[in-house]
Amino acid sequence: MSYCAASQVVARQSEFFENRKVLIAGELSDTFASELCQTAQTVSVFTTNYGFFNDIQRFSNVISYFGAELTETPDIDMILLYWPKAKAEAEYLLTMLLDKFGTGVEICIVGENRSGVRSAEKLFAQYGPLTKYDSARRCSFYWGRCDNTPKAFNLADWFRSYPIDIAGVQLTVRSLPGVFSHGEFDKGSELLLNNLPNLHGKVLDFGCGAGVIGAVMKAKYPAIVLELCDISALAIESAKETFKVNNLEASKFTATDVYKTLTGPYQFLISNPPFHAGLKTFYAATEQFIEQAPQYLNPQGQMVIVANSFLQYPPLIEASLGHCEITAKTNKFNIYAATK
Repeated sequence: MSYCAASQVVARQSEFFENRKVLIAGELSDTFASELCQTAQTVSVFTTNYGFFNDIQRFSNVISYFGAELTETPDIDMILLYWPKAKAEAEYLLTMLLDKFGTGVEICIVGENRSGVRSAEKLFAQYGPLTKYDSARRCSFYWGRCDNTPKAFNLADWFRSYPIDIAGVQLTVRSLPGVFSHGEFDKGSELLLNNLPNLHGKVLDFGCGAGVIGAVMKAKYPAIVLELCDISALAIESAKETFKVNNLEASKFTATDVYKTLTGPYQFLISNPPFHAGLKTFYAATEQFIEQAPQYLNPQGQMVIVANSFLQYPPLIEASLGHCEITAKTNKFNIYAATK
């Protein structure tokens, strides 16, 4: 079994987890949790990533939780945090978990150095000691303990708000840490929203993030039956909040890994699709989204996406739907449209 560099470093420090009740959280992307069960007394996983949640459920020896917030209270005495690429998301997870498990809980933190894991010492200082015990494979590993009373965690406090005025629509966007375009409006989404087709019927906002595209579509075309989906629970919660503050309604907010929990068919598939996962460039989800689009479109249904112009999506779209039209472009982004 091949594990990521951070998990390989954790495996070098297995004595920290002997007979412990461990909760894993953060940017974990492999199935090392199952192997850790051989050392720890129990292993639980909390993840905001639906794809990882679906994958880890294959292992009966690992207890798994999915959501924007850990609402359950598992019996644990050790947290293993895989440091996320966004410092704000790391702070979010630390505050939530330490408030839930309180004074005395131990924590191990691991992450790639380029993810900013070295800032863990400063960020954790308010809670107690944090000491580096290993540095290998361009990763760092820390152990610490929460000696001071943690500050209270309230999900509502972590939303960032910003206004947008686009395509004749004025809205307030609400987003949690770790969500695409957290606190700022993406230029690719702006191009897409300024060049929307005349929407009707059932519409999917794929990879909805904070719900910017979906909210503008619903405000401009209130009669559409709109579904928003994302792999991230933080994104789903953000999109729900964006719709709530703008008094908009969607038919459904769906956590999914590409089409896994979607039913369709849709008249329109609209997306500013993701191409980053963690610190890595990752195209597989978008490739699957394009390849399987015909299975989820009505006859004469249309897929419209915006993407960086250097991404080689036209051949994929042509292979899937027979043709690909560039309907708008800037020096950085293209809008691709295709009809079933």
